[in-house]
Amino acid sequence: MKKYSAILFDWDGTAVTSRKAPADEACAAMKPLLAKGIPLVIISGTTYENIAGGKLESFFTVEELQNLYLGLGRGAYQYAYTKEGRPYIFRDLLPDREGTLLIHEICFNIHQTLLRDYGFATDIVFTRPNYCKIDLMPEHDRGDQLFMQSDELGALKDKLINHGIQGGLQHLLDLAEELGEEKGMKVLSTCDAKYLEVGISSKSDNADLIMEKLRERGIKPENCAFFGDEYVGIEKGIYGSDSFMRTEITKVGDFFDVSEVEGDRPEGVQRLGGGVTTFLNFLKEQAKE
Repeated sequence: MKKYSAILFDWDGTAVTSRKAPADEACAAMKPLLAKGIPLVIISGTTYENIAGGKLESFFTVEELQNLYLGLGRGAYQYAYTKEGRPYIFRDLLPDREGTLLIHEICFNIHQTLLRDYGFATDIVFTRPNYCKIDLMPEHDRGDQLFMQSDELGALKDKLINHGIQGGLQHLLDLAEELGEEKGMKVLSTCDAKYLEVGISSKSDNADLIMEKLRERGIKPENCAFFGDEYVGIEKGIYGSDSFMRTEITKVGDFFDVSEVEGDRPEGVQRLGGGVTTFLNFLKEQAKE
């Protein structure tokens, strides 16, 4: 097995089965690599408080934490650890209050347009740092399984057609871009079937900004592995949120998908399947001499 200089990975659905699941097994698999000086990077749309209950640092020694980074909030926050083992944000991509209000206005306009023109009802989660989550299927409850489920792609496509949205998901992405331009803001949109997320950054920003840190340590992107469970295509040319880790800078790395969901993946992404078990076994193998 190829040995990697750094490993970047999604959290929910890749390292743990759900946000509320114990993080012990994932952290146990991470620990030997961190101890050997191999940087690990968690890239997730969530916040620090939702990674291992906000106590991720308690699983590792101060020395191990010097090799751990997090890119969170869909590009909003980039974390490292102090020499005392405390997490700190070394780079953020946050709007000011007016910018936040503008994002909220754009997303509310999306909600109104879909309801007015198509009778397509949505909910909006406003409490995110630099984006909103527009719930396209509020009638569908994921429970603790906050990552994309195998039945959601078909359900979304059926719902769009039933409401007369012939352009599919691309229509929603185009609508977000159009309404953003009307307000003078360039927005970035991603979708995991249930949620359309509209804001000013993405996991691409997480990946590129933390790659700058890794390059300072002499690590090249071609020697990095990128793991996720949401690469699958929702429509032709439109892929899940983990696909945004693959940027012009990182595309020379190796990308792996542990999802069991059927469908197309972006060029260069290898489907492994097996979910969390596959990823944790990969970490254990990487730690072996």
